Amino acid sequence: MSLKDEAFEAVQARLQELGWYAGKIDGATGPLSETAVSDFKRAHGLNPRAFIGPITLTRLFDPEAEARPKPKPAAIGGLPWLAEAERLKGTKEVAGKGNNRIIMDWAENLDQGYTGDDVAWCGLFVAHCMKIGAPLDPQSFNRLGAREWLKFGRAVDPQRGAILVFWRGSKNGWQGHVGFYAGEDAHAYHVLGGNQSDAVTVARIAKNRLLGARWPKSFSTSGERVTVNAGGKVISTNEA
Repeated sequence: MSLKDEAFEAVQARLQELGWYAGKIDGATGPLSETAVSDFKRAHGLNPRAFIGPITLTRLFDPEAEARPKPKPAAIGGLPWLAEAERLKGTKEVAGKGNNRIIMDWAENLDQGYTGDDVAWCGLFVAHCMKIGAPLDPQSFNRLGAREWLKFGRAVDPQRGAILVFWRGSKNGWQGHVGFYAGEDAHAYHVLGGNQSDAVTVARIAKNRLLGARWPKSFSTSGERVTVNAGGKVISTNEA
């Protein structure tokens, strides 16, 4: 970023108007603002880095600038990491030798070693969303390891926006899966996560696979349980 606070407030306001930014209009740079700028530039064929120059400004304030669908209001509700997760629904890994540049950018922006989107990326997805939504909470563990997210923040009961950590394969093994609580039915949690059928989707995961729920220390808990209909969705047995 290279603009002064006052000028950057106008940039934030314009990005918010177009649906790319869901944070505060305060002129302060940070992960949420930087990601909004990068995503806007990528969608408009520009080099997707956070630097704002004259070409970016021209595109941004062009009346024909591309808007994007805004996150669902219920997902924002004071939980910016959940809004970011909602925004990324449908993001898919690339089959074969290629990589989805969006997924690779998450790793680069986190300074996280990551060889390609054929490597499990549920933890990387959560790391990106939490860095955007709760940047003050450290991620001082192996973020690519799903079970490692049991070390993040503080333990809570399952609730809207909580990080849910599950065992996979065997409860006493090392494999796992991690995503965000989006709702629940009688038998399963509805999990908004990455690397679910190779994409960011909502999957039903059996409640008896839950190892724990975590919450960032810098935010108050939502305390909200969301009951949803199973909708004929089968329960996932392997998110790899």
